[in-house]
Amino acid sequence: MPHQAGCLCGKVRISIDAEPMAARMCWCRLCQYLGGGSGTVNVCFPSDRMTVTGEVRWHHSTADSGNAMRRGFCPECGTPLFSVAESRSHLTFIRAGALDDPDILAPQAVIWTDAAPNWAHLDPELPHYPAQIPPVA
Repeated sequence: MPHQAGCLCGKVRISIDAEPMAARMCWCRLCQYLGGGSGTVNVCFPSDRMTVTGEVRWHHSTADSGNAMRRGFCPECGTPLFSVAESRSHLTFIRAGALDDPDILAPQAVIWTDAAPNWAHLDPELPHYPAQIPPVA
């Protein structure tokens, strides 16, 4: 069953013909910017199983892990949609909030906990990692 995602204004739509591979809550400093102060929840899919309609703009940056990243967003409403590590372009992490059904996979781990602000709530039921963990295969 394909999964769907998109931006707030509806000008970007994403169809994913695959099941999610992993989901993580990230508290790295860059994700805090993307999340407006909170961490982000990101769901991993194979890049070649996604179809995107509408214009996506890309911001290039270096993640706290040192990875060169591309982060896609809607140029009309600004919704952050996904991230792709240049070294692992076969994987795309879609922001859970952009998914039409954000319940398709709950986070399985919390990463970059050392960068989280003191007031952040870190789910005690999930494993916590102070920084990056090994990538999804």
